[in-house]
Amino acid sequence: MVFLLCILIGIITAFIGALMGLGGGVVLIPSLLFLAQISEAFSWVTPQSVVGISLIAMVFTALSSTIAYLKSGRVDYKTGLLFLVGSVPGGMIGSWLNQYIETDNFLLYFGLLIIVVSMLFFLKRDPSQPKTLQGKQSRRMELNGEVYTYHVPIWTAFFVSLVVGTLSGLFGIGGGSIMVPVMILLFGMPAHIAIATSMFMIFFVSIIGAGSHITLGHIVWEYAFLFIPGAWIGGKLGAKVNQLLTGKVLEGILRIVLIVIGIRMIYQGLM
Repeated sequence: MVFLLCILIGIITAFIGALMGLGGGVVLIPSLLFLAQISEAFSWVTPQSVVGISLIAMVFTALSSTIAYLKSGRVDYKTGLLFLVGSVPGGMIGSWLNQYIETDNFLLYFGLLIIVVSMLFFLKRDPSQPKTLQGKQSRRMELNGEVYTYHVPIWTAFFVSLVVGTLSGLFGIGGGSIMVPVMILLFGMPAHIAIATSMFMIFFVSIIGAGSHITLGHIVWEYAFLFIPGAWIGGKLGAKVNQLLTGKVLEGILRIVLIVIGIRMIYQGLM
């Protein structure tokens, strides 16, 4: 029963994560923490062990979905690598800080973080496209015959990604639930490109974060391996469905999912 449930959770979380560039941690973590409260079969779950398992699962989710996104030309390599410069050291810092957070605080802070991120999508965006921007900080991507231009300042990208990377390692969310809204709202990237680039980044950040948790001894391996097949399958399915939806639909789904998860986590943290 536990085996099948872990496989199912892995598929669902990876599907949602790949679909919206979240990585899956925002679903997998609250799911396991909830099961730990109602079932003795999940008594092995702690904030540290679940974050470690989440990051391991996200390595395979990100790899399978990134392969699919690469084939459709949706990944902005240059911008993704720029964000990684800050995300990688941030992930190491966050993973180290994770061991000092108690369960109740973990749930409450995680929920508050998700709610704040979801609120970003209610901000109105400047409809004008930065077509006059030129130089190294201006990026151009073609998607489905349409050319998009957006602006990614180097230092702003570095400091933002450093903060996001720290939160990623701390909460095991892969950074996507924060980075995707930031790429869309702050840097003006199209939703499809932001999501695909996020999964490209999550692959590398998750490897670093998972490695840190392995070193710290947070991984319960007999259960971690159960999530890998579901993560691979769900990642591929999520990437394929993503290509069938419009950017507005993806943003709407992301907003709803983040609000629901955030409210539930805050509720659990206050109980």
